[in-house]
Amino acid sequence: MKVTIRDSKILKTIEPQVLEAYLKSNGWQEKGHIYDNAGTVWKFKKYAEGEFEILLPLRQNLYDYAARIIDAIKILEEVENRSQMNILSELITTYPDITIQGIVMEIQMPNADKLSGEITLLGVVVDKLRKINTQLAGYNYILAIKAYQERLPVFCTGELIKENNIFVLKHPRKFSLDKLANFY
Repeated sequence: MKVTIRDSKILKTIEPQVLEAYLKSNGWQEKGHIYDNAGTVWKFKKYAEGEFEILLPLRQNLYDYAARIIDAIKILEEVENRSQMNILSELITTYPDITIQGIVMEIQMPNADKLSGEITLLGVVVDKLRKINTQLAGYNYILAIKAYQERLPVFCTGELIKENNIFVLKHPRKFSLDKLANFY
């Protein structure tokens, strides 16, 4: 079964320079600019199938930005024989206002001056389990310790950022134990 990505909110978070770097690192050649530098044309020659072309928009505020990004991902899916979700997971660098459901995998040594510290969650990001680091303080930090000790699932909302291939949840809020955990 092929999964097709249609969430324009996710697609709009893909930065043009990230997709451009991805294309370069995978053997695509930039062939020129189009529409007053609103986009670039990229080509890739695959001997058995012929030549492929991607129109990469350079401005995220374009009306059809998400549609052009999904077109690019569909072409990459065909060229690389990988799923759209797998490709998308490499291109995501930020995801504002996301709610992560996961479990607390690790709690770092708390800060000495106040009840706070870094925790590592294991949660689903673009259909894959990922380690996600975040900073919590006060009551949220206490909840994280409880969740860790009792292996309870948690929810946390924030801005997901990929830094050096590590996911970080910035500005965490609404940290809570999963309501279903109360039924166990």
